[in-house]
Amino acid sequence: MCEVEKRYKIGKKIQDYLRENGIKQSFVAERSGLTDSIISDICNDKRKVDVIEYYKICKALQVPLNHFLEGVSA
Repeated sequence: MCEVEKRYKIGKKIQDYLRENGIKQSFVAERSGLTDSIISDICNDKRKVDVIEYYKICKALQVPLNHFLEGVSA
């Protein structure tokens, strides 16, 4: 799996987590300092998540950095 595919898979995992926990994308945007558009694009596979964005999202959700990486192949 290439790096871009892994990053898109992470976006899908973030989206699933939000849905399963009843968390709105706007909440993550507000807590992370990222725009609603960035969060939406990551979750909907319209763009890849970069390292800084990933860190901010994990921090906003109060999950460990490896949370969305589990099961993502190298």
